[in-house]
Amino acid sequence: MSRTEIHTLGEFGLIHRLTERITLKNPSTLKGVGDDAAILDYGDRRVLVTTDLLLEGIHFDLTYVPLKHLGYKTATVNFSDIYAMNGRPKQLTVSIGLSGRFCVEDVEELYGGLLLACEIYGVDLIGGDTSASRTGLMLSATCIGEGEAGKITCRSGARETDLICVSGDLGAAYMGLQLLEREKAVFRGERDFAPDFAGREYLLERQLKPEARKDIVEALAAAGIIPTAMMDISDGLSSELIHLTRQSQTGCRIYEERIPIDYQTAVMAEQFNLNLVTAALNGGEDYELLFTVPLPYHAQMEAMQGVKVIGHITGVEEGNCLVGRNGEEISLRAQGWDALAEETPD
Repeated sequence: MSRTEIHTLGEFGLIHRLTERITLKNPSTLKGVGDDAAILDYGDRRVLVTTDLLLEGIHFDLTYVPLKHLGYKTATVNFSDIYAMNGRPKQLTVSIGLSGRFCVEDVEELYGGLLLACEIYGVDLIGGDTSASRTGLMLSATCIGEGEAGKITCRSGARETDLICVSGDLGAAYMGLQLLEREKAVFRGERDFAPDFAGREYLLERQLKPEARKDIVEALAAAGIIPTAMMDISDGLSSELIHLTRQSQTGCRIYEERIPIDYQTAVMAEQFNLNLVTAALNGGEDYELLFTVPLPYHAQMEAMQGVKVIGHITGVEEGNCLVGRNGEEISLRAQGWDALAEETPD
């Protein structure tokens, strides 16, 4: 029997390989694999379900990630998936694998972050499981949400001429990670060490304590706008756009000059000698919303606080392109986060 190394497929290739033969058997399962959340039909309300797995050494480094922040982030990244379906998160379960180096107070600190996020977003923490772990800390969270029939938004609904919009700004979480990794490297080489984070608090917050964009979903609802397609930006704008257009069977054009980038992100990119646009396109972990709306909503989108129109949907034959400041067209490539693309170094 031939052997295929997992990293040759990458995360999304593996998911496709494992799920391509799945057939849905229950009429209550409206949509399974392929979006930010599954959609279940249990009457006049639609139930949304999403799950995330976070592993120490892969998704987080406890050298610089406080346990309370980790608990908060574990919750909000799951809430983000529900909001990305134009739904509302309602319940959360969290399972934890613990190695012997953690004490009760550590776990209480982690739960403090989980409970704070649930309090802020109005979500009930309803259960989970605990187990011993021989490989460090492991967190598995499942969020259950609600959505109205006819208003749930998947990745597959974008149509030609639709506007492409994003919330917030991009690349800050990635630059926050670069800053933390730099300070960790300095720490390893010095006995007397004080991390230099002055003036970079926004970048650190974006990496360590991301927020789900409940406010944008509520603003769209208040304006009577249902996006034609939507997802959150966890793996990088380029990767997410390619997922969205592939499932919608379209292409896209986005414009470099319209990609929202915070000043601190720009300053840090210069210090690290990194291409700013590349960081914004491929950095990931922004947990902003990427969505499309029909062209007639252009004026409303331009006026909506916290939202930026960055391009438009095209025919599939036109591909996915970034239009540079001088008018040059560059094909978008999926270069964002992929946990299985290559082996993790020791």
